[in-house]
Amino acid sequence: MLLIFFLLLAVLVTLIALYIVNGMKPTASNGETARVTIQPGSGSKQIAEMLEQEGIIRNQWVFIGYLRYKKEGLRFQAGEYEMSPGMTFDQIIAKLNSGDIVKEEMMRFTIPEGFTIRQIAERLSEQGFVDAEEFIQIAQDPSAVQSPWLDSLPEDPNVKYRLEGYLFPETYELKLDSTPKDIIVRMVDEWNRKLAKLPPDWQNVMKERGLSFHQLLTLASLIEREVAVEDERPLVAGVIYNRIQQGMKLQIDATVQYALDKPKERLYYKDLEVDSPYNTYENAGLPPGPIASPSLSSIEAALYPQETKYLYYVTKKDGSQRHLFAETYSEHLKNKEESEKQ
Repeated sequence: MLLIFFLLLAVLVTLIALYIVNGMKPTASNGETARVTIQPGSGSKQIAEMLEQEGIIRNQWVFIGYLRYKKEGLRFQAGEYEMSPGMTFDQIIAKLNSGDIVKEEMMRFTIPEGFTIRQIAERLSEQGFVDAEEFIQIAQDPSAVQSPWLDSLPEDPNVKYRLEGYLFPETYELKLDSTPKDIIVRMVDEWNRKLAKLPPDWQNVMKERGLSFHQLLTLASLIEREVAVEDERPLVAGVIYNRIQQGMKLQIDATVQYALDKPKERLYYKDLEVDSPYNTYENAGLPPGPIASPSLSSIEAALYPQETKYLYYVTKKDGSQRHLFAETYSEHLKNKEESEKQ
């Protein structure tokens, strides 16, 4: 009887060994791959069952036993994996431990400083990421975009595009299937990161100047469109503040360009009479909203302008893109003459 018992035990051990060996053999490779998605919190049993269903392993129970034997399975990372029949247990485990997930297809685009909503929409459309008109339509109805930076956005029918100025100019990388709304939300959220780089007191300074965030963006957008040389931004900001304090019209060409249906390379006197709330030759104070997406340096200049008595500036014609500044109109006329000679 004892002999029969040992014979049966040997047969049983042999069968178990064969079961394990067979279960550990890689499945037949057919040159194809499968996508396996491991959800956060998935246990070894769920993962093993999925791998068996996809034909990556032969036997889920053998795989679970192997994991316990090797003390593996606790470091598996969630994500979508690309696996193929023919992989060994150790190869599968290494892949799941390393988080070697399938790289998502991404869209990458750059929005330059000073771009308008329409320019942003057209650039994204040219790259095949959005329909330009759909993008603009969403930018006109920001109710679905949740951000504290939109709290001061006025319900003003004179505002040309509701989210003009609120889409931060930057290089972005998003999932390829991102919707126009996803892109807009991401660009508005970028303010959270960028504004953190300003001095800690910037919001107090903004309030002391009697500005809402919307007005700050508006002022910064004027600086952005008027200035090409970095160190002149605070100077131009000072001129704008001085003119507002003295009740003078800002007379900024960039606002007229924005008011026109199609911007012109050169403005004529008749253009300065365009009927628009954005025309600062005809209307006093700031326009109803930003005319472009300002950079952080223009925001900083709007908050911390250079104290000056200047009321005028004119662009040099020497290609430097710098300006000549003046305190009086007579000085300004001389600067204009000087500029024309260059």
